[in-house]
Amino acid sequence: MMKILVINGPNLNMLGIREPDHYGRETYADLVKKINNYCELKGIEVKLFQSNHEGALVDEIQNAYGNIDGIVINPGAYTHTSIAILDAVKSVNIPTVEVHISKVEEREEFRQISYVRLACVKTITGHGTDGYLEAIDYLVGSK
Repeated sequence: MMKILVINGPNLNMLGIREPDHYGRETYADLVKKINNYCELKGIEVKLFQSNHEGALVDEIQNAYGNIDGIVINPGAYTHTSIAILDAVKSVNIPTVEVHISKVEEREEFRQISYVRLACVKTITGHGTDGYLEAIDYLVGSK
């Protein structure tokens, strides 16, 4: 059975509350349920993790080494600032898909920079929370 880790960075726990025009009205609990249900249907073992702390995200990526077949990551604001998360993804050498709920390429200039993208096999933006399911399908299809 394929094992996938879904990592969400800062403020994603505020889905449905924070800027619903960009991120929609689904809550983080809705997202967790959607991913769990989808993976159960597909016969995929999934672990979800969310933190507002960069070091906790790095630790979770490192803990995936040897235990996880693919990572789906939405680093939140750390997308644009964290070389530590980039280095962690590079170090574990696990196929990783970067996901963003909003279409970051159409937003503020600083959101155009993604450090983590340099270590990812694919990036999905602007597909809402369904982007996570697309990322899971991509990882399953690449195995």
